[in-house]
Amino acid sequence: MTEPFDLVLPPGYRIEDVLRFHRRDTESVAEQVTPELIRKGVMLDGVPVVLRAPLAGASGPIRCTAELDGALTPALRQRVHDALLNILGLRIDPAPFLAAMQADQLLGPQVRRRPGLRIVQSATVFEALTWAIIGQQINLAFAIALRRTFILEAGRQHSSGLWCYPEAADAARLAVDDLTSRKFSRAKAETLLRFATLVASGELDLTPRPDNPIDRIGEHLLAVKGIGPWTVNYGLLRGYGHADCSLHGDVAVRAALQRLLGEETRPSIARAEQLLQQYQPHRTMAAAHLWASLATDDVSDDNS
Repeated sequence: MTEPFDLVLPPGYRIEDVLRFHRRDTESVAEQVTPELIRKGVMLDGVPVVLRAPLAGASGPIRCTAELDGALTPALRQRVHDALLNILGLRIDPAPFLAAMQADQLLGPQVRRRPGLRIVQSATVFEALTWAIIGQQINLAFAIALRRTFILEAGRQHSSGLWCYPEAADAARLAVDDLTSRKFSRAKAETLLRFATLVASGELDLTPRPDNPIDRIGEHLLAVKGIGPWTVNYGLLRGYGHADCSLHGDVAVRAALQRLLGEETRPSIARAEQLLQQYQPHRTMAAAHLWASLATDDVSDDNS
């Protein structure tokens, strides 16, 4: 069945930023991206779903759809709506950070160049955190290849042919050898499946509530063997759209700080953390602009 979901793209919406994020894998099995359309497969509540987001206009109302291989329950409707907001980068409003940075000498010029820059997220928290685990301490091209393998091993194929990013229960069924035989290191495979098993069993609760705030979720994630501060902060950023993630351990963030400061070496992790503290409670947007400052194919204020 196909269900419509109406959303509104705000003025100044930077379509190319969103497309660039979702087309990182040129051989992707779970995303189809054209200049005017995103189709993304993801498992939601045990149902294979393809999210379809048309991006022909620069801003204004759009009609997204969900192609479901199953029934649409009220809970699943909310999951689909949340996933659409995530993949379109509609969680964090960039305006407060833009206003706060007008007089900032380090990031002010960068922010004014890209006033509409947004944080594009993974469709689900589980996708964000597994992607963070997969990407630990390896280059982007290899991480993308491993992600593709993970989808093919743990995901399910939608009736349209597009593969759907797995949920925790799907991944927990895998054995370590299913991944190590396909270029995963044993440590990475064990961490990935350990995390999936904890989530699938309910021992690790990723749903934010008053009695389970984001900070507590982060603490519980840090207690999982193989998951460190960078993975947690990156996962909170891409999974929840948490506004104040400190990416001081990120190599690209430190490289951007080095470039903007005009220094010969990258700042240490400790110094990067200190530098980023001045941007609380907007450190997520600070990281986004630092990443963007390194792009050679930067998109200017034009959002076409």
